[in-house]
Formats: sequence, C-alpha cells, structure tokens
Amino acid sequence: MSSRVGFHPDARRDLREAADFYDLERLGLGAEFLDEVEQTMRRVIEYPESSPVVLGRVRKCAMSRFPYTIVYSARGGGIYVSAVAHNSRRPFYWRDRL
Repeated sequence: MSSRVGFHPDARRDLREAADFYDLERLGLGAEFLDEVEQTMRRVIEYPESSPVVLGRVRKCAMSRFPYTIVYSARGGGIYVSAVAHNSRRPFYWRDRL
C-alpha cells in the first residue's frame, strides 16, 4: 500500500486544536502529541487493515499515550483520515466527513 495520506479539513482542525490544547497545559506537550499522532499514522500506513472496523470500511486506531483515536479508511491506494477524535467526544460525530 502506498503511504499517501489525506486528511479531511475538519480532521486537520481536530489535530491543531488538540495540539494547541496540550501546549496550553504544558509547553512542548503539543509537540509530543503530534509525535504520537505521527507514530500512530506509521502503524496505520504499515498495517491499514489491523485496526477494528467501526462503520462500513472505516477503522479506528487508538493512540497509546493520549486519549485520542485516528478514524480512517483505506481507499484509492492510500489512507483517508476522517477524524482525530478524543475518546470522550460524542461517538460518530465525524460520520458526515466520510
């Protein structure tokens, strides 16, 4: 599988907002969050079908250190990220992003 990755614009906003929140908690924590997102995305790219299916062809891959999940689907030879979702947020709020 190609390592081509696309993000829904709202997923990019999810990512920025979370990183900004963590930087307000402690300077540098936002960068640590982004590093973990990158590590999680490497897992998703390498093993796209290893995460559990949550809706149709949409899967979720939990981050280890932070309470977030990458919501994605494998399509067109790449990965499409629909959300970077906090685990306490309303389930399936991202459904209209598919």
